[in-house]
Amino acid sequence: MKDQAESLRAMIQSMEQPQPEAGRSQCTAKIITVSSGKGGVGKSNFTLNLALSLKTYGKKVLLFDADIGMANIDVLMGVRPKYSLYHLLKREKTVSEIIEYGEGGLPFIAGGSGLTELFTLSDQDLHYFTGQIEEIAAEMDYILFDTGAGLSKETFQFIAAADECFVVTTPEPTSITDAYALIKVVSGSRPDVKFKLMINRVADEKEARFVADKIKLAARRFLNMEIALLGYIRDEAYVMNSVKRQIPFTIAYPHCAASRDIRQIARTLAEESEVKQEGALTGIRGFLQKWLLRTK
Repeated sequence: MKDQAESLRAMIQSMEQPQPEAGRSQCTAKIITVSSGKGGVGKSNFTLNLALSLKTYGKKVLLFDADIGMANIDVLMGVRPKYSLYHLLKREKTVSEIIEYGEGGLPFIAGGSGLTELFTLSDQDLHYFTGQIEEIAAEMDYILFDTGAGLSKETFQFIAAADECFVVTTPEPTSITDAYALIKVVSGSRPDVKFKLMINRVADEKEARFVADKIKLAARRFLNMEIALLGYIRDEAYVMNSVKRQIPFTIAYPHCAASRDIRQIARTLAEESEVKQEGALTGIRGFLQKWLLRTK
């Protein structure tokens, strides 16, 4: 483990002063995890439709299904992926070759069984994986990781390494409690993680702010941290109908309230100006640096 950490650390240092490549941008994707304290809150559906909405604002987005054992982004789009992360880690395919395309030409990577192996990589395999991710990150504005519900070891690692974590909850008391618990546990070990709340299945904006204020107040009082409200999505039958049809609701019902809500969230993200602290690492470099924490 020590050799692995040292070698990856050396690789990150070499990325500090990147050499420009002809025809290739030095920009790197913002890495966001989407998580929830419990299952059944619409996390994956939100992630999928957010990615599609960001694309409508001219953003290049890669969706990474990082839900071990319950990966279902492909099901929501009615797509059967030929390859997954497993084929990348086994070096049978490159990252470009395992990318599938769903509704609206949305690129995504199916996780599958390969996600478990991601956390037990050898030194050489870790180099290969990070090199592949860096390659695709240079072509994207966002990489969205749809993680598993709850807080497994793997989910924790993705949250801790990403630039931001969007926590999805609903007005149900158990969902609120579990969302706060996830934030509490992660912040206890990684106080630098940036969280934003997304309230799903609300009646209106008033209910969304009521739910968000509960979590924000508890976080401020007991965790000494501020959490922003990313946005909310109203509850309506169109969303469930789209799941049954295996068509994202922003495509099946573009004019419904839920679609308008998620486009507002995407618009806010697309218009955000990047304010980076001096010396701070974000995007793929920050992801790799934080990933080192698991080898210590």
